[in-house]
Amino acid sequence: MAEYNFQEIEKKWQQYWNDHKVYEVSNDSSKPKYYILDMFPYPSGAGLHVGHPLGYIASDIVSRFKRLNGFNVLHPMGFDSFGLPAEQYAIQTGQHPAITTDENIDRYKEQLKALAFSYDWSRELRTSDPKFYKWTQWIFKLIYNSWYNKDSDKAESIDTLVNILENQGNSNVNAACDSDTPTITAEEWNSYHEKEQQLFLLKYRLTYQAETTVNWCPALGTVLSNDEVKDGFSERGGHPVIKKKMPQWSMRITAYADRLLSGLDKIDWPEPIKEMQRNWIGKSNGAEIDFKVADSDVNIRVFTTRIDTIFGVTFLVLAPESDLVQTLTTSNQKQEVDAYINVAKNRSERERMSDAKNVTGVFTGSYAVHPFSQEQIPIYVADYVLAGYGTGAVMAVPSGDQRDFDFAKKFNLSIPVINDAQKLTDTEADPTKEGKIINSDFLNGLTPTEAMERGIKEVEKRNIGVRKINFKLRDAIFGRQRYWGEPIPVYYEDGIPKLIPDEDLPLNLPKIDEYLPTEDGDPPLGRASNWNYHSHPYELSTMPGWAGSSWYFFRYMDPENESEFCGKKALNYWKDVDFYLGGSEHATGHLLYARFWTKFLYDMGFIEVDEFAKKLINQGMIQGRSNFAYRINGENKYVSKGLKDQYDTTPIHVDVSIVKDDVLDIQAFKKFRPDAAGADFVLEDGKYLCGWEVEKMSKSKYNVVNPDDLVDRYGADTLRMYEMFLGPIEQSKPWNTNGIEGVYKFLRKYWSLFHTGETFEVIDQEPTKDELKILHGALKKVAEDIDTLSLNTSVSTFMIAVNELSSLKCNKRAILEPLTIALSPFAPHITEEIWHLIGNDSTIVEATYPVFEEKYLVEDSFEYPVSVNGKMRAKISFPTGSSKEDIEKGALANEAIQKWLDGNTPKKIIVVPNKIVNIVI
Repeated sequence: MAEYNFQEIEKKWQQYWNDHKVYEVSNDSSKPKYYILDMFPYPSGAGLHVGHPLGYIASDIVSRFKRLNGFNVLHPMGFDSFGLPAEQYAIQTGQHPAITTDENIDRYKEQLKALAFSYDWSRELRTSDPKFYKWTQWIFKLIYNSWYNKDSDKAESIDTLVNILENQGNSNVNAACDSDTPTITAEEWNSYHEKEQQLFLLKYRLTYQAETTVNWCPALGTVLSNDEVKDGFSERGGHPVIKKKMPQWSMRITAYADRLLSGLDKIDWPEPIKEMQRNWIGKSNGAEIDFKVADSDVNIRVFTTRIDTIFGVTFLVLAPESDLVQTLTTSNQKQEVDAYINVAKNRSERERMSDAKNVTGVFTGSYAVHPFSQEQIPIYVADYVLAGYGTGAVMAVPSGDQRDFDFAKKFNLSIPVINDAQKLTDTEADPTKEGKIINSDFLNGLTPTEAMERGIKEVEKRNIGVRKINFKLRDAIFGRQRYWGEPIPVYYEDGIPKLIPDEDLPLNLPKIDEYLPTEDGDPPLGRASNWNYHSHPYELSTMPGWAGSSWYFFRYMDPENESEFCGKKALNYWKDVDFYLGGSEHATGHLLYARFWTKFLYDMGFIEVDEFAKKLINQGMIQGRSNFAYRINGENKYVSKGLKDQYDTTPIHVDVSIVKDDVLDIQAFKKFRPDAAGADFVLEDGKYLCGWEVEKMSKSKYNVVNPDDLVDRYGADTLRMYEMFLGPIEQSKPWNTNGIEGVYKFLRKYWSLFHTGETFEVIDQEPTKDELKILHGALKKVAEDIDTLSLNTSVSTFMIAVNELSSLKCNKRAILEPLTIALSPFAPHITEEIWHLIGNDSTIVEATYPVFEEKYLVEDSFEYPVSVNGKMRAKISFPTGSSKEDIEKGALANEAIQKWLDGNTPKKIIVVPNKIVNIVI
């Protein structure tokens, strides 16, 4: 057989595709559009390991399949190239982050191109490119110059609000705004000077500055979002994170909370992602109620979803961050309260909410007056209350809430029963909504549902509160105190933020001498010389990592447009992403912020869709398969896995690249671990067998498999098909290089179908019924599998088809050419080579997917198992559609059956069409 030289074939066709711009796509097409997109990667210095291409391969298969089926496919790639790792490297080395980032991108592109992904590289984006972030800055300006009108339920230009204020004041304005926004008249507004007006408008703008409690990471010198903090430490680098108040840019994503919730019902996204977003948004219906502080003019407003339990309140709890804490703490409690707050501020919100076992808190020394019973109840500070949800204060009902119950038990507070169906124990509260309310004055005898409505009406009647819908969702902190990010297009005049004119965009990152905060504590941009707008200082914060990724999918539609973020024609054609693929870890970060920005751009009339992606798929993770050698403790000796239990050993991670089929290359191991150069090895049957374990793929475990090595050894087509063969795309699975040989052998077997000895030979003969059945069975199954992303079973289908055709020694064009087209999305190089050897001039990418015909799968006969007295005695084929009478006659005439009948006349013959024949004698 002619050699399958994959190195030569793959290099040849990659060059051809690049030279002929095969994957470039036009916005002018009469074809139906299909927009398929991978979440663009951050270009890390390590490059790709075999886990990274998993989703890219799947999306590329779908992309190629759609092209073959007549779609104009947009399948672009770019890089989310702003990020902390490049900045941290810059801090350590002094090298500008752009240099590091560009080097990393070059490495990524080299690896991606080697795997033959059909990306339109002419549309490549980089979020750190000023040509791209010019439009990120433009969108920031647009959001800043907008407010959310709850009456029209959409964002509008801030000019419409100014017009209302000039003519009516804000008494009738129904808007998303700061909770402390005062009511003013038109006369008051018109009497304000410009600075006062601008400060007032900040209470309405969708992007605004405010004193905010943030996650401050001293080691990184920046503010982190909630999803960037895990258990009190930064997700990147594992540095301690503390709570700190500082002026901060924020985006009023809370204005869109209801629409972000309802929009989930119309997109085809995984239910776990939707549920994570629903929980993150956290909609609650209830009431806000004022508790007056005893002997004071101060009121504490609390939010509750269970006003039916109001008479079960025995204490109030404030969040440690609440401004009321210092006001209400008495002098004799101050030292204890200050000490408690100092500890609490260093715990993340996730940690505080999940740590239910450790009950902590401290008494402020003050009391509140119950709004109905007029009894005095103590006010505590505890970190299980969060400042950002509700009002930062809760009314504690220990009989109906477990955390309140545990708190009351610890601090010896009363726990009154307020529902006749409550069943309290010594350790558990009962939040039941069954039964009737008791011990609750005017609520007695009502069901909890009835009591909720009656309670809200009573609160509003007495003017001590209001009906309220609350969300757990917080406004998104937008500023970051770091260098490597989009500059915020703002300068300050008399302390008021003002926007840079469009004609001066982009505001480029300036050069600085170091990438650390200044000695005065300003962000790194404070080091820039003469960086100002006509002598007015620029904003020193930069945008967060999610800014560019919140709209990049629109820029791919029209990446070279210098006058618009995306032209109307391109937007009208491509509209939205049909298929989006990426990790589930972005559920409450990128995926939520991108939906927010999309809805905003829709409100402002720039786009026709209010959801950016119709369908989302989350690929699973490829986990590492680690290998271990076993060192005998106290000796420089290693023992093979099967013998390790005879010794006291310590497992040592081994670089998986020096292990094949779990057999260790001992000489390579000695080079890998110099301390093992003189070691002894206890073998099994002449081999050293390593142990193995499934772990996260990481350098520290020496289990990272570089795709470059596998491409060099087996070819890109083999790696593409093997990654799909590992299992369903959505599931996590362990990597095991041991199985890749089977896929490589399959491709060689496919290659051999076209060769007789050293000669390429395809004949133009009519195919047989069996050959057509094999082909069309494969065409049907593969098309169905791609539609459901069951790509692992597609690989199996191809293997079975090639094996069966090999057995039939089939080398007919009518069979092999359509099979080659069907295989091309999975193995583009080898199929392109075959396609041209067959005699085609154009690329296989432009071919048409073969039409599956059901008639070739319809059986014209059926082989019946024939039983005599319940025991199968023969198998007899009859034409499909044969009558029962014909089947009976044929069965009785069969020699094998006549032998078992032994001259007896059957008492009964049972024929179940296309199943069985049973003869009873």
